[in-house]
Parts: sequence; structure tokens; C-alpha cells
Amino acid sequence: MRICASKTSLFIMSLVFFMETATPSHAQAIEPVPPTPIDMKKVELGGTPWNPLWDQIIEKALPPEMLSSQVPRGVRRFCPRFYEMGTTDKRTFWAYFFQALAGAEAGLNPNTSVRHTEPEGVLAMRSEGLLQLSYKDQKRYGCDFNWQVDRVLKANDPAKTILQPKNNLECGVKILVNQTIVQRKPLLTRSGYWSTLQPDGPSYRVFAKQMTNPPAACGLSTKSTIDKSATTKSVQDDANRDETPK
Repeated sequence: MRICASKTSLFIMSLVFFMETATPSHAQAIEPVPPTPIDMKKVELGGTPWNPLWDQIIEKALPPEMLSSQVPRGVRRFCPRFYEMGTTDKRTFWAYFFQALAGAEAGLNPNTSVRHTEPEGVLAMRSEGLLQLSYKDQKRYGCDFNWQVDRVLKANDPAKTILQPKNNLECGVKILVNQTIVQRKPLLTRSGYWSTLQPDGPSYRVFAKQMTNPPAACGLSTKSTIDKSATTKSVQDDANRDETPK
């Protein structure tokens, strides 16, 4: 009887292991993200487009709360079907959202560093990277920035921890989570971190223009001329290279 029980236990453990390994991983659930208008424009002008790897960074950084009903209702302005979508489509939407935010904040340039004019006698501050963040965010939100390392580097040196897309985007996700989930503030609010998400201002209008091509699953009806079936330029280039005869 003990031998039989042991064989049964071994079979169950093997079955559980097989089911776990056969289950699609989080990374496999990631889908290509549509391009924002500024991404398409940069491609037309020969500039460097948005990197699809940045979408993956955002999607992996999203906590479960950002894929739930806890997300403020204001999300429907850009994605009417958000609450009806599956988690994969929700991740894709947020990746597009941050791409649009980076377009409005930094023109999709990860090495952007802007020095702000401050009153005389006050230390001037910089907004840096794709989402125009600051070193103060390291303590406020637990971001992976290191001022002691970066202080000896030039303002737009891509080696700076605050300019590295992974650090910058992950920090941006933490900031938005703090605003919308922890503090339960609206997605668009005058007390938000980014001026581009403060409604009715000129910066917000720049952001809103970038939100005209969200994933089709959102069900947003717009007059955008952008091909809804398109993905980011880099993904298109990879596909073209694969199809090119060698």
C-alpha cells in the first residue's frame, strides 16, 4: 500500500509540474503596441522611434491593481472598454499610455534632460529621461536612481541611471500607481505628477493628441489616420528583415 501511495504522489507531483510548465508565462502574454502619432512622425523624418522593448518593461512593471477595477474611471476617456478587456489587452493599453506620455514629455528621447529656471538662490532642478523625472523620486517612490554615480556624468549621458529607459519607465509606473491606486486620485488631475496629465492645460493637449491610436481592444472611435493594425516602427522593421530574401 505504501508503494502504491508513493507512486500516486509521484504522479500527482509530475502532473502539477507539467501543468505549471505548460502554462503561458507573463512574458508570452505581451502583444505588440500600436505607435503614437509622434512615433510615426519620427519615423517619417528619419528619427529614432520608440523601442518595443520599452513596452515590455512597462507591462512587466504593472502591479495587478493596474489591471483591475481599482483603476480610476477616467481611463475610459482613452480606453472605453478597459474594464471589459482581458489582462493582456490592459497591459498593452498601459504600454501605449506611457508611450504617449513619453512622447508629450520628452519627444520619445530617453536622453532628454531639461534644466528648470528657479528663483535666485534656489538650486535649479532637472527633469530627465523619457518621463521627465527627478532624483527626488528615488526616495519618494523607491526608484532606481543613483545621484552619487550620475553627478559626475554629463547631463545627457545615457549611462546616467535616471536616463536609462528601464529605470525611468519603472519609476513612472510607480508614480502613477501611487497617484491612482494608493492615493485614489483621478487619472487626470491638477494635483498629478505630470503637467501633461493635468486637464485643460496646453501640456495636456499635447498628450491627448498622442492618445488617438490606442489598442483596437479599447474600442475608441477616433478620426486618426494612423493604421490601427500597425505596430511600432521597430517591430515593422524586424518583420521586414525576416521577409527579405538573403
